[in-house]
Amino acid sequence: MPLSELNHYFIRANELEKTKDFYCDVLGFQVMPRPTFPFPGYWLGVNGKIQVHMGPDGIDNADMYYLGTPKNAATDHAGVVDHIAFLATEPGSFIRRFKERGIDFQPRSLPEFDLYQIFIKDPNGLTIELNFFGMKDVTDWGGENYSKMPQVASMRA
Repeated sequence: MPLSELNHYFIRANELEKTKDFYCDVLGFQVMPRPTFPFPGYWLGVNGKIQVHMGPDGIDNADMYYLGTPKNAATDHAGVVDHIAFLATEPGSFIRRFKERGIDFQPRSLPEFDLYQIFIKDPNGLTIELNFFGMKDVTDWGGENYSKMPQVASMRA
């Protein structure tokens, strides 16, 4: 059940477009493909690897989409970091370990990307996301499915 590498971090951006432009224009990131989440945002990467995710602050249902920062979190310092994500393997081993230790966890799925996720909190309240890619044959993803969540009003057709 090893962690294999840091996958990404998520920024809850005060100004989404300005933040995206900074990462792209100043740091050399490129906009990467992103699932059809029910809220706007970007996945940015370097050399084809996704490294930074971002979404706008101040949207409807933020507590449903952003698992790491409460409504009253600071938005001018570290409070804008919503979560940190790792690539991982063997999700069942993690789930067993969490249950054995009484650690609350929240699974989510992105079936269109063959991705299963588990979110936990560290002792300081920082959200840790574990990503298990290549989960093609899972019929019961467990947890919430992003495609079933209500969309942010500005994204509805």
